Amino acid sequence: MQLTPQGGDNGEKSGTSPGGAKEKLKRSAEMPQALTELLRGRGAHVDPLACIEDIPADVASRQIPGFPHSIAQLVFHMNYWMSYELKRIRGEQPAYPEHNAESFLLSPAVKAEEWDRLRRDFAWLLSEFAKLADAPRSELDRQLESVHAQQVPGTVETILWQMVAHNSYHSGQIATLRRALGAWPPRTGGDTW
Repeated sequence: MQLTPQGGDNGEKSGTSPGGAKEKLKRSAEMPQALTELLRGRGAHVDPLACIEDIPADVASRQIPGFPHSIAQLVFHMNYWMSYELKRIRGEQPAYPEHNAESFLLSPAVKAEEWDRLRRDFAWLLSEFAKLADAPRSELDRQLESVHAQQVPGTVETILWQMVAHNSYHSGQIATLRRALGAWPPRTGGDTW
């Protein structure tokens, strides 16, 4: 049984009615745009690039009591996993870390040059995922192999949605850290309530 967009029952099985097929095609066409927007923090998500673009290395290196990572460590972590998943999408089989700690910088502190590289890599990786979000449906539906026992197989689109969720989570942490460090909002603006 399928509910119509108005909330009524059209009496047919899901996906079998002409209206259902049309709605599915519309959703399918909107997905790349939604992915691209969410990768860049549109809607309820903070813009991940805006969260880091105007932070100096000394602020990115600071840790606050009770929080395990600096902003620099979080950006390194997001870069690590975006790079890992990009390699999988491109057909490589990157080594899966034995421990999550391997996906973070050991030290919370970074020098200015390293911070600049982390931000540059972050912007580049986000742009690569945005390009993938605009890929043809056949590419988005392409199945990816698991590279370790705990990994669930998925499609390119699945990985894109996973990266949206992962980056949104950690960008929210960065926004919170910036607030705690007195470095909010970013130069380009952000919610202050």
